[in-house]
Amino acid sequence: MRLLDTVRLHVQKALKPLTSDTSDLLHRITATRDSQFGDYQANLSLAMILGKQLGRDPIELANLIAASLQLDPIFASVDVAGKGYINMQLSDAWVVDQASALEASDNLTLSKPTHPKTYIVDYSSPNVAKPMHVGHIRSTVIGDAIVRILRCLGHRVISDNHLGDWGTQFGMVIYGYKNFNDAQAFTANPVAELSRQYRLVQQIIGYQSAKEKLEPSRRDLSLLQQRLAETQALLKAIADKKSPDEKKLAKQLKSIERGIKDADESIEELQNKIAAIEQNPSLLAIASTHTSLEAKVLNETAKLHSSDTENLRLWHEFLPHCKAEIQQIYHRLGIHFDYELGESFYHTMLEPTVDELLHRGVAVESQGAVCVFLDGFDAPMIIRKQDGAFLYATTDLATVEYRTKTFDPDAILYVVDHRQSDHFQKLFKCVAQTGLSRAELRHISFGTVLGKDGRPFKTRSGSVVGLEPLLDEAVSRAFKIVSDLDISDDEKTHISNVVGIGAIKYADLSHHRENDYEFDLDKMVQLEGNTAAYIQYSYARTQNILRKLAEKIASDNTGDLQTSGIAFEHPMERALAIQLMRFEDALQSSMVDYLPNFVTEYLYELAKLFASFFEQCPVLRASTPTQQASRRLLVSWTGKTLNHGLDLLNIQTVDRM
Repeated sequence: MRLLDTVRLHVQKALKPLTSDTSDLLHRITATRDSQFGDYQANLSLAMILGKQLGRDPIELANLIAASLQLDPIFASVDVAGKGYINMQLSDAWVVDQASALEASDNLTLSKPTHPKTYIVDYSSPNVAKPMHVGHIRSTVIGDAIVRILRCLGHRVISDNHLGDWGTQFGMVIYGYKNFNDAQAFTANPVAELSRQYRLVQQIIGYQSAKEKLEPSRRDLSLLQQRLAETQALLKAIADKKSPDEKKLAKQLKSIERGIKDADESIEELQNKIAAIEQNPSLLAIASTHTSLEAKVLNETAKLHSSDTENLRLWHEFLPHCKAEIQQIYHRLGIHFDYELGESFYHTMLEPTVDELLHRGVAVESQGAVCVFLDGFDAPMIIRKQDGAFLYATTDLATVEYRTKTFDPDAILYVVDHRQSDHFQKLFKCVAQTGLSRAELRHISFGTVLGKDGRPFKTRSGSVVGLEPLLDEAVSRAFKIVSDLDISDDEKTHISNVVGIGAIKYADLSHHRENDYEFDLDKMVQLEGNTAAYIQYSYARTQNILRKLAEKIASDNTGDLQTSGIAFEHPMERALAIQLMRFEDALQSSMVDYLPNFVTEYLYELAKLFASFFEQCPVLRASTPTQQASRRLLVSWTGKTLNHGLDLLNIQTVDRM
């Protein structure tokens, strides 16, 4: 049920005698944050906008609208407050009728869209040449939640894992295998050995690049420090003269200070990369022997792209091992994709894509490269380099064209971290300018997973935290919670897996996706606060109540409880029912800007309301059979909604905790 839309529809009828243009006005109606103001509220901007349109007093109009709504049986009361707020309280009789019908529905009576859309959601997309790490969790769980919620709302959704199974990363793996392979280690564990080689090559390239960048970076820092001193001197000189330039200089000063901070951090990072090699004689020897390593890796990549027999054979040998390793992680997370069309799938399409854009005059040759010059951007999008190599942009353009021709989507969503924002801005502009697709293209960006130090989450040695050991640790922490339960070891293991994996997913999804968040396993598995464990425990509590009630009925030989539906004898019963009726509103709201945290907020609020209901409205000790039957329905409905909501986030539940 779309409760908010229902309320807006009734308000629209009240507005009809005053205006026919209600689209902007109806968006001013929202659920109230405080029940003392009713269930829904039209904020004062509704009356003010309408007053401006009609040239009439806003409060007078608010009272006219309220008077009309007071005649509507859906409302128990409507009043005007302040300078034009319209507070609306739903009728208990109407709520009872709607709630009883919703509770009895198997699918919680979710409505279907009049015009369902076709979405392609591109998410996860790991580099298969190395193990998945903590950085992959955000794209994976956010993308998966979006897929599930959109499907639940009745849309056609195609999930695609655009694997990094081609390109430079495999040039690095191939070079590493040819030069640094430990045959015995490769036989024992191919993925671990290839990953070691990949990291080694990456580290040496990073060292060689850092050596080149360090002195120029120091010179840039020195210039910034000089500008800082000059700007501070100017500010001091005009401090007592109230010059109009003072604000401008102060702004410049802050910008310079930020630049110095960034430069300091960059230099520190470069120095750390250099020290890591130069303090290790064996690594330094490798770096000295394998000079210009990046160019050599690019050569191996070019050979792979040109179907060199040996490099292609190695790629075919490595890829199944790498993909199998990643699939183990997806299996633990319960993640499944409709397609896994990696970069290699599009390789043969790149040249035709470039040729087509050249033929149409959209792309042009510039200094030996092929570029698309974009309106509003200083630099063009390069789609073929001078040496004939293609770039990520080329693959992405070919991917858009293939998806458009194959699936005819209304929208393509890219769940990729915020650092790729510039790339996607150019890509989307290029697609629009070239006419490759009519679909809406959206970058669903997200922030960074941070450690307790406020920096990107890494191990003590400075490397990125692997995802598999992180999942193991979460399950281990969850096991401590259930270790004292009087259940079998198998059930303890199952519950700890459900709670541990759910904790990591929920912690990520409960934050606004564009914000960074601190990774803290201790908080994630707590049974209190806004955590998966708290929601899962609330669900388990509903099932425990229903079990005990069934046992009580059986022992009393009274037969099943009979009721005509839900009834309200306590304010908490009504509050819980209203929240349950808002389930679809939460789902709809979450997909306006693709923010799964709207769903977690809804579930957390529902769990808190259920806890209050549990304390104030006894079910097993209800006063009358009718009251007990009604409350049983509320408990059952709460359980179904919590379970369904968590399932949309791909988080499992257990019947007891």
